[in-house]
Amino acid sequence: MPIIVVANPKGGVGKSTLATNIAGYFASRGHAVMLGDADRQQSTRLWLSLRPATARPISTWEVSADLIAKPPKGTSHVVLDTPAGLHGWRFNDVIKMADRVIVPLQPSVFDIFATRDFLAQLAQNRHAGKAKIGLVGMRVDARTIAADKLHAFVDSLDLPVLGYLRDTQNYVHLAAHGLSLFDVARGRVEKDLQQWQPICHWLDS
Repeated sequence: MPIIVVANPKGGVGKSTLATNIAGYFASRGHAVMLGDADRQQSTRLWLSLRPATARPISTWEVSADLIAKPPKGTSHVVLDTPAGLHGWRFNDVIKMADRVIVPLQPSVFDIFATRDFLAQLAQNRHAGKAKIGLVGMRVDARTIAADKLHAFVDSLDLPVLGYLRDTQNYVHLAAHGLSLFDVARGRVEKDLQQWQPICHWLDS
């Protein structure tokens, strides 16, 4: 049962967007998916409450400030959205259970510096060795200087860049209805699904 952790200590970088769409992808493949939310804002829990009954089912993974419940039998894939400022024992517990850690980052100097320190912390964590780590650029406009700086930063790391996702209202509109890219007709989100192809391949590999 793979456990996918979406983590970055910086707030507002797109962790919930990634987590909900990863859960939606696994559900679209017919897997029994649980989505947990360790963030106080509970964005993914809200997303699940908005999810229509006609959509492929995704269960809630019970995560509290003091306890991460063990997924029940029958669960095949687990996705965990983590809070900003993840550190201490909670950081160690989350990374200990992770099979894969996806780190979203945006093309801003603040996000880049926060992510650099977090990646160093991951590398120092003795449990991180078993987890595959991948980076995803979020809200990237390839025409900007900020995007160039983001590319330069990730090129300096010895980690795979799974993809760069564009800044589009598709994510906002779908999230408002508890949906992911993988819940709607492909023609509506074709460009975005193309950007997700290498991410999905990494998740399945």
